[in-house]
Amino acid sequence: MTATSLAPDQAYARLHELTIIDVRTPGEYASGHIAGAHNIPVDRLDAAVPVLKSAAERGDLVMVCASGARSAQACATLTAHGIPAASLTGGTTAWSRHGHDLHRPADARGVWPMDRQVRFVAGSLVLVGLAVGQRRSAARWLSVGVAGGLVYSAVSGSCAMARVLAKLPLNQPRATDFDDTLAALAATGQ
Repeated sequence: MTATSLAPDQAYARLHELTIIDVRTPGEYASGHIAGAHNIPVDRLDAAVPVLKSAAERGDLVMVCASGARSAQACATLTAHGIPAASLTGGTTAWSRHGHDLHRPADARGVWPMDRQVRFVAGSLVLVGLAVGQRRSAARWLSVGVAGGLVYSAVSGSCAMARVLAKLPLNQPRATDFDDTLAALAATGQ
């Protein structure tokens, strides 16, 4: 695959020949993913490199997240390991906006997408900093710190708060899920 990204309609047209890797947290994946996608969270990508290298030799890999930011990060990680991969432009948000279905297992727990979790926590911390800052002015520094973190996140394309939130139990895969995903990729490459 020579392109570094695929538009949703391009990916949809080639879905039968692509290996789709969803790099969101397991909770996000369970709340709706492209049918047939394998869930390998971006923070577990290094552990999956040997299997992904083998899968890439059998066919094109497409990384998917909610918006395209984490999938672009995943592509950069794989490129550093010599593995070609493309990112789905706009992620699952664009995929569904283009009228393509997302698979939602009946027993899936509803977990907010990571960007929504970040906005909720950041907004809550800013409000707490401002409210407590009415009595203790030093508490306003909490709001300043969160605002600075958000600006840095936008400029750098990374998000420390998302990395922390990804470690919460609701965002973690069960070990058997991750192992099963790697085994399925190793066996079929799909």
